[in-house]
Amino acid sequence: MNIKFSRRRFLTTSAGALGAVAMPYLSRAADRPPVTHGVQSGDVTVDGGVVWARTDRPAQMLVEVATTESFRDARALPPIAALPESDFTAKMLIENLPGGQDIFYRVRFRDLSHSAVEGEPVTGRFRTAPADRRDVSFVWGGDVAGQGWGINPDDGGMFTFAAIRKHRPDFFLHSGDTIYADSPIQSEVKLTDGKIWKNVTIPEKAKVAETLDEFRAAHKYNLTDDNLRAFNAEVPIFVQWDDHEVTNNWSLSKELPATYKERNIALLAARAGRAFHEMYPMRESIIEPGRVYRQISYGPHVDVFVLDERSYRGPNGANLDTAYGPASYFLGPDQIAWLKRGLLNSRATWKVIASDMPLSLIVSDTPKGGSEAVAQGDGPVRGRELEIADILRFIKMAPISNTVWLTADVHYAAAHYYDPNKAQFQDFEPFWEFVSGPLHAGTFGPNALDNTFGPEVRFVKAPGKDNQNLPPSAGMQFFGHVKIDGASGQMTVTLRDRADVALWSTTLDPKQA
Repeated sequence: MNIKFSRRRFLTTSAGALGAVAMPYLSRAADRPPVTHGVQSGDVTVDGGVVWARTDRPAQMLVEVATTESFRDARALPPIAALPESDFTAKMLIENLPGGQDIFYRVRFRDLSHSAVEGEPVTGRFRTAPADRRDVSFVWGGDVAGQGWGINPDDGGMFTFAAIRKHRPDFFLHSGDTIYADSPIQSEVKLTDGKIWKNVTIPEKAKVAETLDEFRAAHKYNLTDDNLRAFNAEVPIFVQWDDHEVTNNWSLSKELPATYKERNIALLAARAGRAFHEMYPMRESIIEPGRVYRQISYGPHVDVFVLDERSYRGPNGANLDTAYGPASYFLGPDQIAWLKRGLLNSRATWKVIASDMPLSLIVSDTPKGGSEAVAQGDGPVRGRELEIADILRFIKMAPISNTVWLTADVHYAAAHYYDPNKAQFQDFEPFWEFVSGPLHAGTFGPNALDNTFGPEVRFVKAPGKDNQNLPPSAGMQFFGHVKIDGASGQMTVTLRDRADVALWSTTLDPKQA
């Protein structure tokens, strides 16, 4: 005879077997390993995705996966360890899933010191990429908890994520600045109208992040927001990083300001990189552990090429070299070769190039001056523009159709159309670049444009030069929404604000390859 025990009865029976000393430990919910910061999924493809969670002690992460919300058909996966070395985070690649299917997962933790003690489960969901030409919907944006604008319950917390969640997108492309490791969060900020912005605070965010635990804490701070945790449980993330995961405008030649006791930028970047990879559900590279750039295929209509324009760049200088070399690196030769191979081999209708910085908006590295992004000012191709010119020329010559660039970084919304007839460098086919963000940070802009690649501003929403660093409560928080029609392959791009107002939209027809 098979006897089935309820979970409650099983734990009570197990407690008896452990003896009287263990009973008080087992009887208190606070003594069970919790899921401390919600669940996340990411890097979802047609047959799998990564699931992430964190607890507060050495434990095993137990994951069940199902194709129904009732978990009637649940499949239990082998447990994996969450240990102090990873700040008790754990992530698991779930494979062999059906394409185009809502997937439900349930995560709980089992105490490694008391094997009968398990925490309460937390559920999440994601949708695998379609194997056929179905509709696809996704969102993108960047810049979270920047300029001291943290979680303010009086303003609804990180409200933009609640607006995005209503669209039930297939995935969220996070364009970088996932945290502001260099931006302390104070308890109060006085606004220009005399009102007070009140932040939720934690001790680690009272200063710039320098230790591994301080970088970890910056990510965990964001995950205390109810809106973000609810969003993460329903929308898988394709994440990339930019500068503020380490410090403002960092490259390996960065001279750190006096606020830093740790003077070694390479060491700071290594600590920041470890925290970043611990805290997000990314597929990891065996070839290069810690790699951020990768290709994610989301069905026949979409390939996403996630770039890393931070880890391989040369120094932030004048950016005026006319000959290509290490000083002009932005992506670096290996990443450029990878991107070209991926674009050439892609059979997707749309090749989405996820760039953590815009191509032609001038972003200065102050106070030293020089270029923080690609553009350095009007004129012929120079410095980091040499790499972009090489990529654009390759796309034209291959030929590769239907490339779209998505970015954030500058803290306002814009749409740029690149026309070779209006450019200094003309050996490329016309293309679009769309800018969104911030998701929850200060609003700035607009930036000046460099005409090297012939950008034309088709839309911009920014506060203006005399009204910079607006708080999230001012409403100028932005995200981009992409819809691809399964039958026609048409891509509709809409720029929205945190009130979910559609500010501007365009529909692009795919060219036949």
